[in-house]
Amino acid sequence: MKQIEYFMLAAVTILAFNCGGKTEVKNPADLVLINGIIATAEDVNPQAEAVAVKNGKILAVGSTIEIENFIGDSTEVIDLKGKFVMPGFNDSHAHFLGIGNSKMILDLRQAKNWDEVIALVAKAADNAKPGEWIIGRGWHQEKFNPKPNPSVEGYPIHQELSKASPLNPVMLTHASGHAVFVNEKAMQLAGVNRKTANPDGGTIIRDSLGNAVGVFEENAENLIKKVYDEFLAKRTPEQILANYEEQVRLASEDCLKKGITSCSDAGQTFDVIDVLKKFADEKKLGVRLNVMIGDSLKLMKEKLKNYLMPGYADHFLTVRSIKQYIDGALGSRGAWLLEPYTDLLSSKGSNVTPVADLKKIAELAISNGFQMRIHAIGDRGNREVLNLYKEVFKKHPDKKDLRWCIEHVQHLSIRDIPRFAELGVIASMQSVHCTSDMGFVPERLGDKRAEEGAYVWKELINSGAIICNGTDAPVEDVDPIGCFYSSVTRKNSDGKVFYGDQKMSRLQALKTYTINGAYASFEEDVKGSIKTGKYADLVVLSNDLLNCADEDILNTKVLYTIVDGKIKYQAK
Repeated sequence: MKQIEYFMLAAVTILAFNCGGKTEVKNPADLVLINGIIATAEDVNPQAEAVAVKNGKILAVGSTIEIENFIGDSTEVIDLKGKFVMPGFNDSHAHFLGIGNSKMILDLRQAKNWDEVIALVAKAADNAKPGEWIIGRGWHQEKFNPKPNPSVEGYPIHQELSKASPLNPVMLTHASGHAVFVNEKAMQLAGVNRKTANPDGGTIIRDSLGNAVGVFEENAENLIKKVYDEFLAKRTPEQILANYEEQVRLASEDCLKKGITSCSDAGQTFDVIDVLKKFADEKKLGVRLNVMIGDSLKLMKEKLKNYLMPGYADHFLTVRSIKQYIDGALGSRGAWLLEPYTDLLSSKGSNVTPVADLKKIAELAISNGFQMRIHAIGDRGNREVLNLYKEVFKKHPDKKDLRWCIEHVQHLSIRDIPRFAELGVIASMQSVHCTSDMGFVPERLGDKRAEEGAYVWKELINSGAIICNGTDAPVEDVDPIGCFYSSVTRKNSDGKVFYGDQKMSRLQALKTYTINGAYASFEEDVKGSIKTGKYADLVVLSNDLLNCADEDILNTKVLYTIVDGKIKYQAK
C-alpha cells in the first residue's frame, strides 16, 4: 500500500470514536475522487488511485482504501471507474483574451481556400453596419487548395476581397498573427498608396508595379491597426469593459471544457492588466492566468515597478514577466534566419524589435525582478536572444533562479541547442505548431535545416533543457489533447510524420503541459502536480494518456475540469 500524504500533520484525520457502528470523520474532504488511474506528475509517488480535496487544495493522495477514510456526510464523491486523472493542463503560451475574441469574429482557420474566405467576408458585409470593420483571423496561404491565382509571394491579391466588401473596411489576421490581409477600403482609411514606405521591421507586399496587394507583414500591420484602434476608441468605457468581460467569459469557457486550468497570456498592455486585475478581484477569471506584460519601453520605465503581482487573488492572476518579439513567423517568412529562405533567397526574415531596445527592456526586467520571455522563431532570432540573455546574466551574477524563456523556439542552429540548458533558459514551445506547419517548413528551410533544427524537442530535453508546452491559441485551437498528440507522434492529420526521432515520451509530454508550465511561471510549489497542499486543479479524461494507443489519444474526452477544488466543467 502506498504511503498516504497528509495536508497538515497537526490537523489530520481520521476516527475519534465509534458511535452506533458509524465512524465519525473529523476532517472530511469536500470532494473525493476514487478508483482512478492518477498520474501525479511527481517524481516521488507518480501514480495513485484516489485523491481528497478540501478548501480548494489537495488534502491527500493515495489508494482508494486510504482516501475513503476522508469521506464524510457532506463529501462529494466521484467514482472514476478506472478513468484517468492528471493535473489540469497548463497552456504556457496562448493569448487568453484572443481566444475569447476569436469567438466574436470570423474564424478562418477551417477555410480551405481563398474563395471560402471571400464568401465568409461577403456574408459578414451583407449584415454589417455602414463603416463597421469586418474582422477575422486564421487564414494561411500555404494551406489553401487550390493555391491563390493570381498571387504574389504565395499571397492572393485584394481585388476579390474588395469587391466582397466595398463599403466596409476588412482586416483578416494571418493564422500566425504576423500579417494581416485588408481590402481597398481599409487601405484608403489608412492612407496607404504606392508611395507609402515600409516601416522598420515590416513589409507591405506589392505586385510588380508597386501596388499593395493587401498583405501587411510584421510591423507593417500597425499601419492598418492604428486606424482600427481609432475606430475602437470611439466606444464608451462601459462598452469596452463589457467587451473584455465577454472575451474573458468565452475564453474561460473554452479552456475549461478542454481541461485547461491555467493559461499564460503572452502579452498584454498595462491597461488590459488593470482590467484583468479587476476581474480577478471579482472572481470572474475561470482559470488561473499568468499574464506577460507587452507594452512600450517608455511605459515600462514608468510603470513596471508597480506591476509585480506574483500569485495575486489566490493565484488566479500572476504578473511577473515581460513579453517581447525579436522576429516574426515562418509562415509569413518573418522568422529571422542565419541563411536565406530556401523558397525566397532574397530574404532572411525580419528583426522586428532592435536588439538594442531588447537589451534596455531586459535590463529593466532583471533590475525589477521580472522574467523575460522573448518570441524567437528563426535560428538567427534564437541565437540573438540567447546572446542577449547571456550578456545580461553575466552583468548581474547576483541574480539567481531567473527562469527566462524563449517563446516558440521553432528553428535552431545545432550550435545553439545545448545553450538553453547551459544558460538555464526555458524553451516555451507549442508542439501543435510542428504538425500544423510541417507541410511548408521544409519549403522554407530546406530538408537539411528542417531535420537538424526544426522543433527539436528531444535534442533539447536530452541536453537538459526544460520545455513547457502550449498552443499559441488562437493561432491554433487551445485544445491540449491535439497538442499532446503532436508531442508524442509528430504526426499531422494526413498521417505524415515530421522527423519522428524528435518525439517526446508520454511522460515528458505530460510534464511539459503541467509541472513544467508551473515552473516557468514560478508556481510549481502551488500547482502543476497532484500533491498534498497544492491547489486542486485537476482534469479527468476518458483515456489514459500515458498508456493508450496513439490513435486513441485524439478520441480522449474531458469528463471533468476541476479548479480550486470546484467542478467547473462536466461532460454531459
